[in-house]
Formats: sequence, C-alpha cells, structure tokens
Amino acid sequence: MKILRSFLLAPIFALAFSTVAQAAIQTQVVEYKQGNTVLEGYLAYDDEIQGRRPGVMVVHEWTGINPYIQQRAQQLAKLGYVAFAADIYGKGIRPKNPQEAAAQAKIYRSNRQLMRDRALAGLQVLQKNSLTDAQRIAAIGYCFGGGTVLELARSGANVAGVVSFHGNLDTPDSSDAKNIKGKVLVLHGAEDPLVPPEQVLGFAEEMGNAGVDWQLMAYGGAVHSFTNPEAGSDKSQGVAYNQLADRRSWQDMRQFFAEIFGVR
Repeated sequence: MKILRSFLLAPIFALAFSTVAQAAIQTQVVEYKQGNTVLEGYLAYDDEIQGRRPGVMVVHEWTGINPYIQQRAQQLAKLGYVAFAADIYGKGIRPKNPQEAAAQAKIYRSNRQLMRDRALAGLQVLQKNSLTDAQRIAAIGYCFGGGTVLELARSGANVAGVVSFHGNLDTPDSSDAKNIKGKVLVLHGAEDPLVPPEQVLGFAEEMGNAGVDWQLMAYGGAVHSFTNPEAGSDKSQGVAYNQLADRRSWQDMRQFFAEIFGVR
C-alpha cells in the first residue's frame, strides 16, 4: 500500500509496476503426507529466476498456515528463494481461536518426536522440489514454528541453518543439540514473558555445551509475536507487534542467509 500511495500522481504507472512486481511470484498449495496423515503446505517461488536456488522452509505459528505465513513465504520468494510453508497440524486443521490453537500446539509440544517428524516431512518436500538447491536449505519459524525448527535442527536434519522468530527455546533433552549440523539464529523479544530469561540462559548453555555455531539477537521493548501485526499493540498482554523489531529481525535473517548461502 505504501508503494501505491507514493505514486498517486501516476496511477497508471503504479498499477503497471504492481502487476509486474507480482507476476513473477508463483504460489501453489502442495498436498503431501507424514505417515498416514495428509498435510497441506504452501509453495512460493519467483518464476523469472532460472535454475536451482536456495530453499527456505517456513513453519507457522500456533494458528497454523494462514495468510500471515503465506505472506512470509511470498516475501522469501521475492528475495530469490524457493519458500515452502510446512503444515505441522494436518490438512484442514486450522485453529479458529486461541483455545483451538493451544490445543493443537500442545499435541506437538508434548510429543517432540512427532513435531520433528512433521517438520522433516515438510523439509523433504522442499528438498525434492526441482527448483531447490538441496545443498542450501534453511528453515525459519514463528512462535510455535520457531521452537519447531529448533527441534528439527536438534534431530540432525540436513539444513544449513535455522532461524527462530520469538519461538520457545526449551527442549526435553538438551543433549540432542549435539546432532545440530547447521548454524542457529534466535531472534528474541527481550521482554518476552513467554520465553523468560531462565529459558534463554538454558538455551545458551545447551548450545555452548554442544559446540553449536549459534547467535541470539534480543530486541529491546519487544515481547512475544513481535513480527505479527495482528498481535496488537498492548505489551501488557505479553504479545504485541513491534514494527522496529520486525524490521530488524528480518534484516538479521537476511544477513544470516547471506552467510550460510553465500548470497545477498
């Protein structure tokens, strides 16, 4: 919307610019399975780019795949990546309220092996895509998804790196960190009450003991869900959007990708 407003004096040019900018990004719903469970992910890529390119798997918040996560996949596609939003919950399971979301998230947080298996199934879809450079793949996740990609890394999955945006950092068995093959970036709200300082310190100890190449960026003034505009603006609730932290964390992710993929 900001782009369109900036060209109000030239509406025809603005419309043409918008059409061209969007035309190259292709999206599609992808049905796949983990065991006997049918899952439904979301793929986004730029069809003007020739040949294989790095892939990024995106794992959703506790609300499942929704327009917010689809938008993130499209943003990654615009940066030149093949982006695949993995479905952890299953086809048709899209929580409609916090109660339903909490119930779904609990299933996987209580069964980390199932969480890892669902994430791995999504990773395999991305790895097998004909546009993906299977040797250059990363995974990112938001809130519930942030914890999920960390579990994926702890499982020993073949990823160059994982990025957690305001995700939980705890795990049932911290010794699993020794399985991590890639680099780890945690993007954390410094005032997040859902991921308290003791959890952050425990994570730092876990990574250090396993010799993992890891980083943690803490954004002052930010609480949980700081990247999602729909989180509102009331920090006292423990979840709130923070535009500055959102912008900074996205830039920190891009710098991380430049390092692990060797691209900008």
